[in-house]
Amino acid sequence: MTSRDLVHLSGPAAAAALTGDSILVLPTGAIEHHGPHLPLSTDYLMADMIGRAVVEAAASGGQDVWLLPSLAYTKSDEHHWAPGTMWLNADTLLQTVVDIGRSIAATPARTLIFYNGHGGNIALLQVALRELRRRFGLRTFLMGTGMTAGDGTNGPDERGFGIHGGHSETSMILHLRPDLVDTSKADRWIPDHMADLDYIKFNGGPVHFGWLSNDFGPAGVVGDATGASAEWGAELYANALRHGVAALAEIAAFRHEGP
Repeated sequence: MTSRDLVHLSGPAAAAALTGDSILVLPTGAIEHHGPHLPLSTDYLMADMIGRAVVEAAASGGQDVWLLPSLAYTKSDEHHWAPGTMWLNADTLLQTVVDIGRSIAATPARTLIFYNGHGGNIALLQVALRELRRRFGLRTFLMGTGMTAGDGTNGPDERGFGIHGGHSETSMILHLRPDLVDTSKADRWIPDHMADLDYIKFNGGPVHFGWLSNDFGPAGVVGDATGASAEWGAELYANALRHGVAALAEIAAFRHEGP
């Protein structure tokens, strides 16, 4: 299949290839502390590798979709305390993606998707969606890799706290890059004292709270990596690929106005 990397084309070739129906996908990862068992590049690897696979699969099915180079350095200030974390402040990242959007607006393409692999980017990218829509008239979307906390069905019950370096992420990296995982250092890092609270939750509760990853212990991990496996990672990868391609098809047909 012909490369779907937009930057592999010359400027004139890119201008000729893109139309108003073209979709550009920008993976957004992170370089940050992921405990003693996972690489700093965990979120970057997920966004970059799964995002590429989604684009290539969608393109092979006839969709007009192109891949932009992944963003590695993003909003990771919750891990600022940990050596190896590389992060931009919110203003810098927002201005970066706005500038990228301005550049996209100078092409024929009108649709930009952030394919995100890092939870710490979500709130800021949601703000960016509207900023880019308002300022440049782009159709903007945010989608992700679909990592969720383990519920005891296919691994440990993470009690809603498997958000960072836990079962899903460790399994995914065991599938994508097993050479970078040290399973001998995997452990259970769950703040059980918080799991039974009624209002203050990580996901889905009515009360949100500010936190840093070392608030829950010196490992800086929130999750249970002890049951991770490459087999479960392969299932997560297949699900992410299937849902990603289906989402791209819906995005291609989406219009803000009604019939």
